[in-house]
Amino acid sequence: MDALKALEICGGAARRPSLAKLGVDDAALRRAVRAGVLQPDRGLYALPTAPPDLVAVLLCRELLTCSSAATAYSLWSLPSDGRRHVYHRRQEVVGDEAVHHPGLLLPPSPVQPVAALADVLIHALRCLSFAESLVMVECAVGRGDMTVDFLRRRLTGHRNEKARAVLDWVDSGADSLLETLARTYFRQAGIQVQSQVYLERVGYVDLLLNGWLVVELDGRHHAEWKQVQKDHRRNNESVLQGYTALRYYYADVVYRPQEMVEQVLAVLNRRR
Repeated sequence: MDALKALEICGGAARRPSLAKLGVDDAALRRAVRAGVLQPDRGLYALPTAPPDLVAVLLCRELLTCSSAATAYSLWSLPSDGRRHVYHRRQEVVGDEAVHHPGLLLPPSPVQPVAALADVLIHALRCLSFAESLVMVECAVGRGDMTVDFLRRRLTGHRNEKARAVLDWVDSGADSLLETLARTYFRQAGIQVQSQVYLERVGYVDLLLNGWLVVELDGRHHAEWKQVQKDHRRNNESVLQGYTALRYYYADVVYRPQEMVEQVLAVLNRRR
């Protein structure tokens, strides 16, 4: 394989063994270097456009895991504090700017410095907050890439009680991390929740609470006017059919969940 193409597959940078697995030989690497490919370290090759964070991980011989590996597996994720979450076989090598995660169950990715998906999720369950780990796990489970049983069997003992408690709330059917979080917060408040319910002349609604309160969730920061009009018409039609409709946005679900739940409970209690 062409070295430039192999580097693109690896995300822009890779060490020689990973490139060899893709069929890149030494002659191809020498040609690539003459063509402008960088060598930040012995045995390390990088395109000029390679992400600096990726090059730094490879230089340190680390593996990304936990929240830092969410992008590599296209997992839902919430904003982080910016620290790098990594695995290194020698923990003392990891600097203060990174979070070290010990232990791997499975071989890592063959072409990128990323731990296996199972290890990424287990590290997330042990390390991150309830919401952060929940959305990552539910994304993987919803796609069929992981099962709750597989993770639960590997999270035994007292020290993993927190992780298992997150798994108790993992479900399927959510289209976004906002649905996952809102559905969970409502259920924790004792509310009956159905996800992705079809209503005549309205279409699918994100959540239906107690059989009559529609909750729609919108993650867009700058909605187009045509979409806003469409959403308003859907809300109006649901009200005409006897439902009550509420709409919440990313900031409501992620940063003000308690306020959102209190508003929903107020509406539900008023009807009772």
